[in-house]
Amino acid sequence: MEMIVYGYTGFGIIFLGSLIVLLGLFLLKSIYLVQQAEAVVIERFGKYHRTLGAGIHFVVPFMDAARVVSWTYFKEEARRYYRYIRNLSVIDLREAVYDFPKQNVITKDNVTMEISALLYYQVTDPKRAVYEVSNLPEAIEKLTHSTLRNVIGSMDLDESLVSRDQINMRLRLILDEASDKWGVKVNRVELQEVNPPADIRSAMEKQMRAERDRRAVILEAEGLKQAAILEAEGKQQSQVLAARGQAESRLINAEAEAQARLKIALAETQAIERLQNALPNGDSAQYMLTQQYIKMLPSMMEGKDNKMIVVPYEAAGAMSSLATIKELFNDKK
Repeated sequence: MEMIVYGYTGFGIIFLGSLIVLLGLFLLKSIYLVQQAEAVVIERFGKYHRTLGAGIHFVVPFMDAARVVSWTYFKEEARRYYRYIRNLSVIDLREAVYDFPKQNVITKDNVTMEISALLYYQVTDPKRAVYEVSNLPEAIEKLTHSTLRNVIGSMDLDESLVSRDQINMRLRLILDEASDKWGVKVNRVELQEVNPPADIRSAMEKQMRAERDRRAVILEAEGLKQAAILEAEGKQQSQVLAARGQAESRLINAEAEAQARLKIALAETQAIERLQNALPNGDSAQYMLTQQYIKMLPSMMEGKDNKMIVVPYEAAGAMSSLATIKELFNDKK
């Protein structure tokens, strides 16, 4: 009897331990802790039931389960991209960056280029991201590739090289509209590299070098032209200033000479008036004539053989005038 009691006791311990393990599994299956900016899609018997947001949630074990989805990732190592797929039950709601590997696209003028792009997207509806498309990142990648080929195919080479902003905008609008039914918001698209073929790059470099040389020649010619214009303007201004200075100098000299002559004439007039006042019976005109005769007398005697002295008709009057002047000076003394 004791052996039977001990047997039943051991079985009870095993049963109790199993019950505790099952209860633990039940609790683990019934509790979900969701982090901020994450979501979990819950299915009940394989059918969509609800979406769990951030926080702690309780579900019915063995009836409710999280939907597992496939998610593609790219990893770059040594300038090479490696694709790998992970199975996830938690959907990240933060903005994600998708770095696509380079792809070949053909322009409107049949030039093949290598283009790599960056895509910034965000899951806005986890339910549609899970049920409307299989492997959302891969679907976005394929859609981006096809859209990029269509956009670049509608442009020629020169337009595609200088219209990055326009290409980015067109890509974003098309991708955002197409991926809206997947519960995804495409925020922006950026072209990282646009690489034409080597021969076209060489031709573009030559063209760029020739354009730089042409601009340098134009700038040098413009500089020489401006220098010549400035030099001519400087010479012109210098000549104008010199001529203006000469004119002003002549004007000042003329004004000074006129003032001097005016003063001399005024002095002579005053002298004649004084002389007339000093000569009661004398003639001022006769006096002036005698003065001019005395001034001209040395030039009349300049010749070596010139011994003749010309005496004017009015010599007597002149002599009398001289005598009168002498008496006048004697009186002043």
